[in-house]
Amino acid sequence: MENNVTEFIFMGLSQNEKVQQLCFFLFLLFYMTLMTGNFLIIMTIQRSPNLNSPMYFFLSFLSFVDICYSSVTAPKLIIDSQAKVKSISFVGCMVQLFFSHLFGCTEIFILTVMAYDRYVAICKPLRYLTIMDRKVCSILVVTCWLGGFVHSFIQTILTVQLPFCGPNLIDHYFCDVHPLLKLACTETYMVGLIVIANSGMISLSCFVILMGSYIVILLSFKTRSSEGRRKALSTCASHITVVILFFVPCLFIYLRPSTTFTEDKMVAVFYTIITPMLNPLIYTLRNTEVKNAMKRLWVGRLLDRNKRDSAVKLSGAGIACIVPVSKRVAGNKSVITS
Repeated sequence: MENNVTEFIFMGLSQNEKVQQLCFFLFLLFYMTLMTGNFLIIMTIQRSPNLNSPMYFFLSFLSFVDICYSSVTAPKLIIDSQAKVKSISFVGCMVQLFFSHLFGCTEIFILTVMAYDRYVAICKPLRYLTIMDRKVCSILVVTCWLGGFVHSFIQTILTVQLPFCGPNLIDHYFCDVHPLLKLACTETYMVGLIVIANSGMISLSCFVILMGSYIVILLSFKTRSSEGRRKALSTCASHITVVILFFVPCLFIYLRPSTTFTEDKMVAVFYTIITPMLNPLIYTLRNTEVKNAMKRLWVGRLLDRNKRDSAVKLSGAGIACIVPVSKRVAGNKSVITS
């Protein structure tokens, strides 16, 4: 069947103009906070020699993926909140679909890898650096990217081959599989089942693995000192918080048949914008090492900048004092010569 649709129209989060104005300022603030927080984590880990463990390597990678993931949908949402017609081309829609699933699935895999990293660090501390060496960490990161790419490629191929005859109105703020399946002018039952198997089962299996690993970690606390137990529990608590905030909305959206609810848009906001924005806060709020590294790095940079500014001012003042004296000396010489 021929595809007659060349563009799609988003309905956005709301049709109310006042709500759209509120969304503009609110999500602009969220996006700026998200970018700043994740960028600070990346720069702090990259520039701090004491944050060179695998856990911080994966954390910096997670922050990078969060920036990319939110940048696929958030800028369009912010711009559309000021637009009367929220349109996107067919090709642009497929591109947005591909990259949203690429970064979303990659984040799922990296969170699973981070859970494995915490399991090794807490349950096998003496062999931690041997098991999680730089080569293994790099292989795990590449595997996360490949897994995300394969998943996203399947989702996009399943969607792009569907015929769209109209209407072209998407009841969402970005291109996702379920809203697009609803617009296809053909039977999409089998495609919906494949989407559940692809997206839903990936989310569910990774969630089960994650929670299972943290249960094993919590059970291992009995054999640890009170200080080690407190530190390990603090680390796991932040990871579990992120996992719940990200996975529960994903499971609600993708672990069901290809039906859409009015709540889907607000639920999607959680895993595309809210969770990536909160990740830096959650991971650093109870992490003394990261907080101290941030203080040393950024306060030190401010102090160095102030010192340079003071030195420039002093040198400028010195030149200002010297120049008039030289002029007076030159003037005196000219008087004597005459």
